[in-house]
Amino acid sequence: MTEIPSNQALNTSKVMTHVFLPFAFGHCTSFIFRNMNAVLTPFLISELSLSAAQLGVLSSAYFFSFSLAQLPVGLALDRYGPKRVQLVLLGIAVIGSIMFGWGENFSTLLLARILIGLGLAACFMSSIKVLSFWIPDRKLPAIHGYLLAAGGLGAMLSTLPVAWLAEFVPWRSLFFGMAGITVMVMLAIATWVPQDPVEHKTVKIASVASLLEVYKDRAFRKVISLLLIPHTIAFGLQGLWMGKWLQDVGHYNNAMTSTYLFIGMGAVVVGSLSVGAITQWASKFNIKPMEVGGIGIALFLAIQILCALNIVPMLPALSIAFTLIGTIAGLEYTIVAQKVSPAMTGRAATCLNLLILFGAFLIQTCFGIIIDIWPQDAAGHYPPIAYQVGFGLMILLQTPGFLKWLVGVMKCGTLKSIGEEL
Repeated sequence: MTEIPSNQALNTSKVMTHVFLPFAFGHCTSFIFRNMNAVLTPFLISELSLSAAQLGVLSSAYFFSFSLAQLPVGLALDRYGPKRVQLVLLGIAVIGSIMFGWGENFSTLLLARILIGLGLAACFMSSIKVLSFWIPDRKLPAIHGYLLAAGGLGAMLSTLPVAWLAEFVPWRSLFFGMAGITVMVMLAIATWVPQDPVEHKTVKIASVASLLEVYKDRAFRKVISLLLIPHTIAFGLQGLWMGKWLQDVGHYNNAMTSTYLFIGMGAVVVGSLSVGAITQWASKFNIKPMEVGGIGIALFLAIQILCALNIVPMLPALSIAFTLIGTIAGLEYTIVAQKVSPAMTGRAATCLNLLILFGAFLIQTCFGIIIDIWPQDAAGHYPPIAYQVGFGLMILLQTPGFLKWLVGVMKCGTLKSIGEEL
């Protein structure tokens, strides 16, 4: 492939304004779409009489279509470039958002949510790819950190600001407004972002055998056995059920719930930036990222046990701690890249992303089915026992992987060596 010398075509300031900002705008928008249903849950239930199971399916449909699109989107990015792919997919998201605003029944909303997930499937991957054209390798980690922060900002905007707007405008208008914002993202990318400086070649579709090679890799399986399920639980529950839990068990109103979710999304930004710093600090004491992840999962399980106890005065703090500590599971991207062979890194990242997204879909759906076993009261609240059973099952799902890791480090004497170093 031939490449235009990017350092001659764009200076640093133009890269930030003409490349980073438009794609970061898209990444931020994708997180607003991803999480805003958690705040709008009472409106959807009230107007459309959705059950908890339907609500779980509706919200998790985003993750389902998003995950199914990952492999073909990755191939399209290599073939056609991030600018063209992002514009086409964002157009699909606009259609889905308008359809969701018009939808009068569960089936229409489900199809709309699927289209939204498909349309936003390339926001993060296209950002990573386009930045690699213009940013030197040594600066990429910092730029990626800014990109993740943009996603966290979108997650924050999907909570309190959306709840505040919902007090003044119908929830359907919010989706029409999001369609307009997405069009603005498209215009920014179309007019500001320069043409990709790479002549793309047709790429071969990854074979089933090449993907199975990743899942058969011992190092890959070791990492996901500890971190995958906690990652999907942190991802899935925060995106939908944390808000409903605060309302049903803590009896907080929509405004207070949105405030706590807003703070929780801010914790995502803090946690994501902190995990890297903590991991780097721990390396000074010969503590490997896998050990940092294991200790973090122990804390995450402790938070979930407290959640299952339904201690009402602690609910707001626990909802924030759940989000903050849950970010530790994101270490698996780094660990996988370090553990597997260089030739497998790209496929491993794609396969990991698929597992996380599909897992979040299953977690959101299953949690909804579990609490739907119990009837709602006159105010539309599910009983505390429903959430106790739901959290209890989540804890049980994570326990085998954590115990396997714990037994492994105890056999190797790792925990003892950590104590001696500290």
